[in-house]
Amino acid sequence: MGKISVRRETSRLYYDFSYKGQRCREQTSLLDNKTNRKKLEKHLQQIEAEIQTNTFNYAKHFPQSTFLQRLHELELEVLTTQSIEASHSSPVFRVFVEEWYQENVVQWLASYRVSIRGSLDKYYIPAFGDKNVGDITRADLLKFRSTLAKVPGRTNKEALSNNRINKIMDPLRRIFEEAADRYNFNTPFTRIKPLKVPKSDVQPFSLEEVNLILDKVRTDYRNYYIVRFFTGMRTGEIDGLKWNYVDFNRGLILVRETIVGGEEDYTKNDFSQRDIKMIAPVMDALRRQYRATGNFSEFVFCNREGKPLEHNNVTKRIWYPLLTRLGLEKRRPYQTRHTAATLWLAAGESPEWIARQMGHSTTEMLFKTYSRFIPNLTRHDGSAFEQLLTTNFGTSL
Repeated sequence: MGKISVRRETSRLYYDFSYKGQRCREQTSLLDNKTNRKKLEKHLQQIEAEIQTNTFNYAKHFPQSTFLQRLHELELEVLTTQSIEASHSSPVFRVFVEEWYQENVVQWLASYRVSIRGSLDKYYIPAFGDKNVGDITRADLLKFRSTLAKVPGRTNKEALSNNRINKIMDPLRRIFEEAADRYNFNTPFTRIKPLKVPKSDVQPFSLEEVNLILDKVRTDYRNYYIVRFFTGMRTGEIDGLKWNYVDFNRGLILVRETIVGGEEDYTKNDFSQRDIKMIAPVMDALRRQYRATGNFSEFVFCNREGKPLEHNNVTKRIWYPLLTRLGLEKRRPYQTRHTAATLWLAAGESPEWIARQMGHSTTEMLFKTYSRFIPNLTRHDGSAFEQLLTTNFGTSL
């Protein structure tokens, strides 16, 4: 129990109580009399009630106290002790991360399993494998990230991109959050923000360029690129398209599966499960394609063995050589999806309908990504409002 005492040499009252195992004495400027004692005793009761309910804030009650620095040091000592105890009780990283992988693998798509397994074997375990998971520090993580920036990237790039580094670091964050929660230590993944990533470059083709490509592409790939340009399907979705998902009677392509890394898988997310309306050129292209592969393979677009197309092979052998021959800027095949979106917008189709065709949950991404390519979609000079008034009121205004 605390009490209010008086210093004999000054006749001033002071608080005398215990907090976190420490005796605390806080001086006041109040003289020793009945009124002041009653006032301080009431305040002391409030302090002790807050201590009991673990809501006491020392600095709030005694902002000028010299004890605050000592209190801060005590708290750091406790945290350090807890961290040391936790690190000694936690397993080595390679053991924990394998356990984490097995616990979570059941909920992941096959492509994501491959990605995580690759990061474990190539990056995480070589860097942290033999350390106790509780001993790994924020400095260790920052050093690890800096080494990733020196790893050679794909396609002869000097180093991994910031986007790729962020994708490697993100699962590692979840690994340490789970370990910290399970073994009662503070995650070292504090104040480590993702690296800045430049906005993705959207370079859709013009309608004239689309027409040129379809006119000059190899005959056996013309149907393939018609479907790519006029449906907005992702590469994995069109390469994994099967005939049982092409509904000629209703004029629909049912997107239900995808091909990732040569393996059949669920679509990117639930919103990607959608029904795409076929326009006449797409319908005609798929009817022609059915005569070529309908009785040969379950896949709409396939190789000579009836297996789905391998997109890297098609890109290197068909797509890039064609763009070079036509004198067009080299662009990834994924730009066919962006082209479909911009053409639909330019034609005045409903944004909600376009978002459904693309597999987006809302129209937000649609306008954020593509509206700058459609200069007449939205006016920003008041001329649209002026035209509205002229149409309704003539020049009388």
